[in-house]
Amino acid sequence: MKFAQLAVLTALIAPSAGAVVVTFGTSTSNLVLSGTGLNASGAGTSRVTLGTCNYDGTNTTCVLSGPYTGLGSGGTWAFTLIYPGNGQSPLSAITNPPTSNLFTLSLTAGSFAFTLTPTGGSPVTFYDTPGSVTYSNPTCTVVSQCGVAAVGQAQGSSITGLVTGSADVTPKVNSVITAGNYGGFSAIAPATWIEIYGTNLATVQPQTWASADFNGSLAPTALGGTSVTVNGQPAYVDYVSPHQVNVQVPSGVASGKQTVVVTTFGGPSAGTSVTVNATEPGMLAPPAFDVSAGQYVVATQPNGATFILPPGLTNAVPTARAVPGNVIVMYGIGFGPVSPNINAGAIVGASNALNGVTFTIGGKQATVQFAGLVSGFLGLYQFNVVVPQISANDATPVVVSLNGQQVPQSLILSVGN
Repeated sequence: MKFAQLAVLTALIAPSAGAVVVTFGTSTSNLVLSGTGLNASGAGTSRVTLGTCNYDGTNTTCVLSGPYTGLGSGGTWAFTLIYPGNGQSPLSAITNPPTSNLFTLSLTAGSFAFTLTPTGGSPVTFYDTPGSVTYSNPTCTVVSQCGVAAVGQAQGSSITGLVTGSADVTPKVNSVITAGNYGGFSAIAPATWIEIYGTNLATVQPQTWASADFNGSLAPTALGGTSVTVNGQPAYVDYVSPHQVNVQVPSGVASGKQTVVVTTFGGPSAGTSVTVNATEPGMLAPPAFDVSAGQYVVATQPNGATFILPPGLTNAVPTARAVPGNVIVMYGIGFGPVSPNINAGAIVGASNALNGVTFTIGGKQATVQFAGLVSGFLGLYQFNVVVPQISANDATPVVVSLNGQQVPQSLILSVGN
C-alpha cells in the first residue's frame, strides 16, 4: 500500500501522460468528423455529425449517441468530445483502410470518451480510439449512396438507426519496461515493478490502489477492471490509466521469453513478449536527478528527509553532501529473493536480508549495513551504506553490483569532507 505513497522519493513509478494525435473539424455548433473513403475507390470525404455542441464559456462539449445491437443484450452508446475554447475542433477521424468503416480518431487538445451502456448494466467508458463501430442505416441500399466509411450520413445530418457489431476497444500494449525511475530496462524479473504503455489499457480514469483494494496484506490483481498476467500468472496492479498500467510481476515467473497480457472490459490484449531474467536490479535514479554533472542516485540521510545532493542544487528538498563515515540510504527494485523469502504481492512485514549486493563509492568498497526489502512496502529494497574514506567530489561515481554483476546504471553521489 505504501508503495504508491513514496512521494518523497519522487514516486517509485511515476505515471506519464498518454498521448493521442489529431487535427480537423469545422464549427462548434455543427462539429463534423471527416475521413477519406466515401466510396469503394477511396475517393471523397465521409462525414459524421456530432449532434449538438455546447460552449459553456470555457470548454466546448459535443455528444453523439444512439442505440447498439450485437453486443450482449444491446444498449446505448455515446461519443463525447470536450475541448477548450469554442474554436475549431482539435479532432480528426480517418478511415483505415480508406475503404473500410473503421475510424481512427486523433486528438491534439481536450479529451474524448466512448461509452457503452448495456441494457440493464452500468456504463463502461473507453478513453482512446473507439476503433470500429459499424453503423447500419436502413435507408441506404448501395455503397455508392451511403459510402463504406460514410456510415450512411450526408454532411450535416443527424445519426439515426442502429449501431451493430462490436466496438474495437481491446487494449493494445506498445511497450513493457521496468519502472522508469529505476532504470527502465526492457528485460524484467520476478517480483520487480514494471510499467506497461499502450492504448485502452483501462476503462477508468487514472486510478491508484487504495487500502480497500487489498485483501489483508495481499495486493489486488485487478484495479478498475484492468488485470495483467505475466506468463499466465496474475500480476499485482498498483496503477491503471488508459495509457499506462503499473504492476508488480508475480514471483513464480520463469526466466526466458514470456508473455504479458492486459485484460479490460474490452477483452484481452495481444500477448507482448518480454525477456524475464532471474534478477533485473535497478537503483532509484529518476530523470529529476539527472543534471549536467550526471545522474545522481537518490540517497538520503537516515532521517529520510535530507537528500545527498550538492547544497543549492535544488530548493525543493533539504540537501547536504555525504561525508566519509556517514550512513546513507538508497533504494532499488529487481534484486531478487531475500531471506527468509517474501513473495510478490505481499506487504513486507518480517525482517529479511538480501545477500550478494556490493557498493563501491569513489572507487572504494563501501560497507553495507543493511540490504533487504522495506517493511510496509512491496518489492522495494533499501540499502544502508557507509561512505568510505574518499576525497570530496560532487560527482563521485557509485557502482552497484549483485552477485558480481554490475547494475547497468551510471550513477554519481555528492561527497564532501
